[in-house]
Amino acid sequence: MDQSPPSELVRHVAASTGLPSETAARVVADVLAFFGETTEELVRRRHRELKNRGWRNAQIWALLQAELANRPVAAGPLSERQLRRIVYG
Repeated sequence: MDQSPPSELVRHVAASTGLPSETAARVVADVLAFFGETTEELVRRRHRELKNRGWRNAQIWALLQAELANRPVAAGPLSERQLRRIVYG
């Protein structure tokens, strides 16, 4: 992340967990970076990871649709065709 995480969120995490402010700021920055991945970046990364594990595309598309539906800021529903286009262009 290029900028500091929101101070209000850092204070909340520090207060609710008892973590020192510096540690809470690192945790918040890490979580924001994790969820800052675009839909396209996530789909390409997960497709590559799952292909490397030997998964077939039909299995991958179904898993990606489920994973995207459960993201905190969920992407709109994507069809198998849309997922393929993100990966293969």
